Amino acid sequence: MADRVYLFDTTLRDGAQTQGVDFTVADKAAIATALDEIGIDYIEGGWPGANPTDSDFFENPPKLKHAMLVAFGMTRRPGRSAENDPGLAPILNSKASAACLVGKSWDFHVDVALEIPLEENVAMIRDSIALSKERKGEAMYDAEHFFDGYKANPAFAMECLKAAIDAGARWVVLCDTNGGTLPHEVERIVGEVVKEIPGDRVGIHAHNDTENAVANSLAAVRAGARQVQGTLNGLGERCGNANIISLIPSLTLKMGFETGLAEGGLTKLTDLSRLLDERLNRQPNRHQPYVGEAAFAHKGGLHVSAVAKDPKTYEHIDPALVGNQRIIVVSDQAGRANVLARLSELGIEVTDEDKIRRLLDLVKEKEFAGYAYDGAEASFELLARQALGEVPRYFQTERFRVMDDRRRNAKGELVTESEATVTVQVKGEQIMRVAMGNGPVNALDTALREALSSVYPQLSQMQLVDYKVRIMPPRHDSTGTDAVTRTVIESADHDGHRWSTVGVSPNVIDSSYIALRDAYAYLLFREGVR
Repeated sequence: MADRVYLFDTTLRDGAQTQGVDFTVADKAAIATALDEIGIDYIEGGWPGANPTDSDFFENPPKLKHAMLVAFGMTRRPGRSAENDPGLAPILNSKASAACLVGKSWDFHVDVALEIPLEENVAMIRDSIALSKERKGEAMYDAEHFFDGYKANPAFAMECLKAAIDAGARWVVLCDTNGGTLPHEVERIVGEVVKEIPGDRVGIHAHNDTENAVANSLAAVRAGARQVQGTLNGLGERCGNANIISLIPSLTLKMGFETGLAEGGLTKLTDLSRLLDERLNRQPNRHQPYVGEAAFAHKGGLHVSAVAKDPKTYEHIDPALVGNQRIIVVSDQAGRANVLARLSELGIEVTDEDKIRRLLDLVKEKEFAGYAYDGAEASFELLARQALGEVPRYFQTERFRVMDDRRRNAKGELVTESEATVTVQVKGEQIMRVAMGNGPVNALDTALREALSSVYPQLSQMQLVDYKVRIMPPRHDSTGTDAVTRTVIESADHDGHRWSTVGVSPNVIDSSYIALRDAYAYLLFREGVR
């Protein structure tokens, strides 16, 4: 089918080369299963024999309903037959359904890195692909450094591709290994390749070193390539690979190609993107196209007013198509439409224009003082509901004191200990607690929750998952160290629901307390405590 593009995910192989990424076997199985559920055609699971994790993964791979599991490896070594190459054996003996072998296609690499005749490199490709086709049924050739090689010596680069095709390769994949090729070059070169090799046997593997990996992949498809390789959230060595999360909706919604996705697969892209970040224990990129929290966020008052009339005025697609949602931001840039839209999302109906105007003025006043509600939605909801008299005062902190003691212990080791003392009024009772903590904010949080937990046991299910401090631009009379501090705390409950709260004060502990207080109040209000 001329309009069918095959999706090849290499998160578990090429994505694993990302600095700081270390997949476990369980991670690989979970990610492969999620990729299979949305309808990815090929999942490259790793390199059997290269490390214990990949070997274990291929020993007991997950059962895939749709995708073909691919084992990665290299063409045979010089001077050996493919049948007797110890590097090829683990790939061909694995439980994968297909093999993808990387080989040189740039004469410079053959001369300098391998130090073998060009003819031997071509024979290595031909022999390895032929054996892989025989053993696995489907073989692919990753033409390493193809674009650099084609620009230097197009005849040799094409000879490498044709050797793989003649040996039975289902796909020859053109790799921009150094990531330095630009879209207009990719489109021209792929266009020349498909004049000699059918496009439905040509793939593209782009790296992001010029931030063109997605653009290069789409340019290759425009020129006739029909397999696209990428990684979730653009993982990969150096600057990463083409982001398959962005490629899929661009191919389907923008270019009209069929990708073989399962029914509803497109709407699972946002969850899939965040699943990867959860597995890697890192914060999602808020500004990632299509699936980021800010991808369909509207802040300017004029924008929000137009979006309220018709979302197409400032949205290139319906966010629901990729499983995302629209966010109306309330800030000092906000107008009446922002406030009304945000209140509507919260299920709050306000028809009193005076209350709307007072709330808008209050938001702008707070933001002038240093607050920022576009990253602290829970604090805005509390602000709005408190202004409307919906949120009770759950407790009142009469005083708190935090002390840090930096000293040497009995072993002569330098230690720093934090201790917090709090006194709160809750339901007419005065409660005082003292707690130690890993730093002053943790000590304060521990003491407050110990004081409140007997009355509000719901607080025990809450945990702080992120903590950010920002020093606000200093006043004209500021010396720098007396600047105002903004603290944003992200919290989560046992169901995984997350919310962010903000506090502002010249004192970093006080700004942290304000954010903590809002976090407690938000949880209690969500739990129905009145």
